Amino acid sequence: MKRVLHITYDMGIGGTEQVINQLIRGMDKSAVEHRICCIEGSVGAIGQALQSEGVGIEVLTRQPGFDWALIKGIRQLIKAHRIDIVHCHQYTPWVYGWFAALGTKAKVIFTEHGRFFPDRHRRKAWLINKLMAATTAKITAISKATKAALVEYEFIPASKIEVIYNGIKPLVSTEAGRAQARQELGIKPEQRVIGTVARLDPIKNQAMMLEAFALLAPEFPDLVLLLVGDGPERHNLEQQAGRLNISDRVIFAGFKSPATDYMALMELFLLPSLSEGTSMTLLEAMSLGIPCVVSDVGGNPEVVQHEYCGLVLAQNTADTLKGSVVQLLANPAKHAQLGQGAQSAFEQQFSASACCTAFTALYLKAGH
Repeated sequence: MKRVLHITYDMGIGGTEQVINQLIRGMDKSAVEHRICCIEGSVGAIGQALQSEGVGIEVLTRQPGFDWALIKGIRQLIKAHRIDIVHCHQYTPWVYGWFAALGTKAKVIFTEHGRFFPDRHRRKAWLINKLMAATTAKITAISKATKAALVEYEFIPASKIEVIYNGIKPLVSTEAGRAQARQELGIKPEQRVIGTVARLDPIKNQAMMLEAFALLAPEFPDLVLLLVGDGPERHNLEQQAGRLNISDRVIFAGFKSPATDYMALMELFLLPSLSEGTSMTLLEAMSLGIPCVVSDVGGNPEVVQHEYCGLVLAQNTADTLKGSVVQLLANPAKHAQLGQGAQSAFEQQFSASACCTAFTALYLKAGH
């Protein structure tokens, strides 16, 4: 059995946390034993659920500056639990996990889950990153775009990086659940719904989505825009909807967990982000057979094959988004075809079982 210690910031609600959750729940428990170390002082909602099911989670608190005590704390966990694999999620956990594993028998795996926007070169990282990469057993990225960013901005050799796409269990929505969600949100039976599930944040570009919807609204009087999620941009977006005179057609549903039945109301899933890795909500929409309209950034065009799973925007503008939405709302046959493509692509490439199989193989290889 391989003993794996996942090092991450915390186990709140987010894509990285969902991946760790899926790996722990989806792997053969007789082959791999998992523990988690959160380095930002909190467990988070997903972590609490795993804790209640018996998964060991340690919480350390990273101090400002370079925290040598944090390295010592992680090293103690590695030794105490006889860890074979230290799986570091994101760059900062990799730095601390790599230092902590030095001089122990544990092998290090680093997974890059996404990049900050805009990305930037950090020349001072050139030497340490090359050293860490050379002595890290395996490095993975969640998309080809993320891999390219590691090569360009972190000076990690492409030959060292393997792409393993995020995977999730397919969502299951019920007719009763959708009816309840529609009633709760005040959406009339005759109204059509497009929308997104995402944190309300400038990087998700919901402001442009509102502009596009303002252009769409006169042509589709029964159409509503549903934004599921919360975040720092909520107030600004609500004010923008007012200025565009679409407040009565835009629904800010807030954070929902699970969001399955709300997402299932959508005829189209929109993700015109400025930056993405491999969006978990995008995979969720595809698992429900919802065609997706996405920006041509990060992992989006890898996940959404243009004209097969949905449409990739040639330009990330309100006019282009409007045009793509019109294409699918006005053409039921094409809408149905892309919905089937989305579900098929999900099953073949982005299922939780595919992700777990890939990482199980990686753990076994790294342990030798």
